Amino acid sequence: MRITKLDTVTVDFYRTNLIFLVVRTDEGITGVAEATLEGQELAVHGAVRLLEQAVVGKDPTRISQLIYETARNGYWRGGPVTGTAFSALEMALWDISARALGVPVHRMLGGAIRDRVRAYANGWFSGASKPEHFAEAAVATVASGFRGLKWDPFEASDLHLTDRDIDRMLEPVAAVRDAVGSDVELFIEGHGRFDVPTAIRVARRLEQFNPVFFEEPCPPEGVDAMIEIRRHSPVAIAAGERWYGRQGFVSALERGAVDFVQPDVTHAGGLLELSFISTLAAHHYVPFAPHNPSGPLSTAATLQLGATLPNFRYLEIMAIDVPWRSDISDERLQLTADGDVMIPEGVGLGIELDFDAIADHPYTPHPMRIFQDAVADIRPPDARSYFNRPLPGDDRLDPADALAV
Repeated sequence: MRITKLDTVTVDFYRTNLIFLVVRTDEGITGVAEATLEGQELAVHGAVRLLEQAVVGKDPTRISQLIYETARNGYWRGGPVTGTAFSALEMALWDISARALGVPVHRMLGGAIRDRVRAYANGWFSGASKPEHFAEAAVATVASGFRGLKWDPFEASDLHLTDRDIDRMLEPVAAVRDAVGSDVELFIEGHGRFDVPTAIRVARRLEQFNPVFFEEPCPPEGVDAMIEIRRHSPVAIAAGERWYGRQGFVSALERGAVDFVQPDVTHAGGLLELSFISTLAAHHYVPFAPHNPSGPLSTAATLQLGATLPNFRYLEIMAIDVPWRSDISDERLQLTADGDVMIPEGVGLGIELDFDAIADHPYTPHPMRIFQDAVADIRPPDARSYFNRPLPGDDRLDPADALAV
C-alpha cells in the first residue's frame, strides 16, 4: 500500500473552522484526521502541502518510520502549525492501518481497559452574561447528563485584576456552584491570562468553590511562573494544551508545574506521542486530561486514547455546537446518565465524513476573541446538542425540574 495524495477540507464551525486531513492510498483505503488550529487554518493548509511532497509514495502502515523520518528531514520542528499538520498525518495513518485490519484504532494501541470515560462540558455557557444566566445554563447542562462543567469567567482580562474585579468575575462561579450543588465538578479556565501574583490571588478565591482544577493560570511558556503559582495555589493547576511534543512536557512534569496534564491530540504529535506523554505523566502520578474543545475527529481520536491509557481522567467535549455538526460526519456519541461518554467501537477512528455536507459550510474567517470580547464564546444560532438532549435555555426544559435531576 502506498500514499497517493493528501487533501484538506475546511468547514465553518462558527467559533472557528475545522480542518480535516484526508490521506488517500493506491488500495482505495482512506484515512481521515483533524488538523484544526484556531486562527491559523491557512497556515495548516500550507504545512500539509509540504508534508504531501514528503510522504507520497510511502507505505502508510509504517507509521513510526514515516513520522520520524519526515520530521527529521523537515529541519524546522515543533510549534503549533507544524505540530498540527504532523499530528493529523499520524492519526490518519493509524486510521488507514486500523481500517485495513478491520479493527478500532485502540485495538492497535494495546486494547481497551475501559469502555467509557468521564466527560466534562465546555461551551454550555455560550451567550450567558449574568450570574443567573450561568446558573440556568449550568442546571440545564447537568439535566442533560453532564456531571462536569468548564468555563472561563474572567472576561477579557490581561495579566492583572483588582480584588474588586476578581470578586465580580467569580459571581457566576458562585451562582453555578449554588445551582448545581457539590456533586457536580467545576473546572475553571484561565486561558493563560494572569501574572503570578494575580493568578495566586485568583486561585485562593477559587478554593471556596472546590474546582477540580484551575487551567492555564499564566501564559503557557512560563513554566517557572506556573511552578510558583502551583506552590501557592490551594487548588490543582492544569496546563498543556499549548505545549507541543514530549519536549514541551518533560520539564513541566519533572519540576512539578502541574497537577493535571492537558496535551491536545491534534497539536502535540498524535496518538503515539500522547501515549508517551501519558506515560511521562504517570511516572509523576499526574492524571491525564487532554484538551479537546474541537470537532468529531479530534474527539474520536481522544476517545481512542481514553480507551487505552490507565491515567486518562477526563474527556473535554463541547456540550452544544453548530447545528450542522451532526451533518458533516456520522459521529453519534453516547452520554450515559453518570456523565460518561462511551468509547465507540467503529473501525479505525470510527468516523466517516460527509463531504457534500462539509461543502455547504465553507471557510469563514474567525479571529480569536479571547482578549477582545467580554464573553469569548457566543452561542451559535440554532445551536444543538449532539447528544440529542435539551439545550441550556431550551424552553422544553424547566430549570426547577432540572434541579431535581
